[in-house]
Amino acid sequence: MPATPHKNHPAELPEYTTLRAIRFYIPLAIQSVSQSFTYPLVATVVSHGICGVAGYGAFAQGLAVFMLISALSSGLLSTGMVYSRSLTGFNNHRRLNLLVMVVIVVTQLLCSIPPLDNIIFGHLLGLEGEMWRIARDTLLYCIPVHIMFLLRSPYQIIFYNARASAVANAATLGRIGATLVIAFLFVKLGFVGHYAGIVAFSLPVVGEWYASRRLSRPYIQNLADGEPDTAPVREQLLFCIPLSFGGILLSLSAFMVAAFIARAADPIHMMPIHYVAFGLINPLAFAAIRMQAVVLAFPPIDRSGSRTFRFSLGVGATLAAIALLGQIPSVANVYFGKIQNLSPADILLAQRVMLIASIIPVFQALRGHAEGLAAWRKRPNAILAGQATYLATLVTTLFFSLNAGVPGYMMGAYAIIAAIIATFVTIRIGVAWSDFEDRTPQFTPHRTEDTRL
Repeated sequence: MPATPHKNHPAELPEYTTLRAIRFYIPLAIQSVSQSFTYPLVATVVSHGICGVAGYGAFAQGLAVFMLISALSSGLLSTGMVYSRSLTGFNNHRRLNLLVMVVIVVTQLLCSIPPLDNIIFGHLLGLEGEMWRIARDTLLYCIPVHIMFLLRSPYQIIFYNARASAVANAATLGRIGATLVIAFLFVKLGFVGHYAGIVAFSLPVVGEWYASRRLSRPYIQNLADGEPDTAPVREQLLFCIPLSFGGILLSLSAFMVAAFIARAADPIHMMPIHYVAFGLINPLAFAAIRMQAVVLAFPPIDRSGSRTFRFSLGVGATLAAIALLGQIPSVANVYFGKIQNLSPADILLAQRVMLIASIIPVFQALRGHAEGLAAWRKRPNAILAGQATYLATLVTTLFFSLNAGVPGYMMGAYAIIAAIIATFVTIRIGVAWSDFEDRTPQFTPHRTEDTRL
């Protein structure tokens, strides 16, 4: 069934071709991969501190709570790509972004001070002594960088809606380059440990925000004014809430994985192996999930979004092949051994994790495609249901893995794979239900005129 062009989709943008999709996606992938590599770069600063890789494990758990709180803003990207297509919609989206920022800052501060800090890091994550302090300090002193990430967000959305992903990529690559230089200098100068890691993580984001703001000006000036009631804050908020709530459930995954590994045998040894291995898997997974943006930038012409679905399969397979490079001994020895400071025995364990987890980018790309379809049809509840399924499947798999005696370093890989597959299936069922409603007369009067496809 042919699509009805959406009133907000710029008619002047060219139609989908595989080459155009590749040109749009590659900068997104580079941005996601390089952005995620800031964590391994920062890890080199932290793991060379007095606490070694154990200190990085605690630092990573502080960042896991950081990411959980950040999930409060996870619906902003899709909301912006749907609603920020006029100047009025963009300005209203910035107001929504500031509102979410206030909520996030207050939440992060409350989680960093008594009594919540001890409940989170002591009782839930099972950290003690120096490890507890490192994780808590990481969360507290990363409040400024969280603010900068959120200030940057609306400008990045402008780039995506204009299909100027290469411009967005330029700002992010500048941040990655700065992080690389800072991390190298800090290690050389001996300024290491978790405080140095927080500084290396935070400073480059200021530059990225400034570059994004400057580079976005021509695109903002080209936006149509829009009617005064276009995309009001309330409408955007109601669209964003289910996506962000689902993002919270999704981000609980890292938190829950850490909690279960902490209760498995030898957690201080197992935790860093998991985090170091997923320091490489996560960038590829983040690149794969950017299929959401591809679907929204190239709206589907049929109900299944078959063109971008095939593209998703190809992207997922390519990213999985990249993950398999970690099985090459020389690559593993350099990264896991020399850079991340793992022992030879632990290098083999990290390789094992990466071998199992190499399938993650394939299903992550398919899940991103499904989420893009649901967002384009304004079906955020389908995404919410998928993310709730993600958390439920993850916790169930972790529970059975713990009781079955699965080694802690492998528990996360098995659980995340099962959860992603369950999420993809759930969202596709939600999209199929949307098709059913569109084709069933008794449901039609309840649908808005903005219904896609």
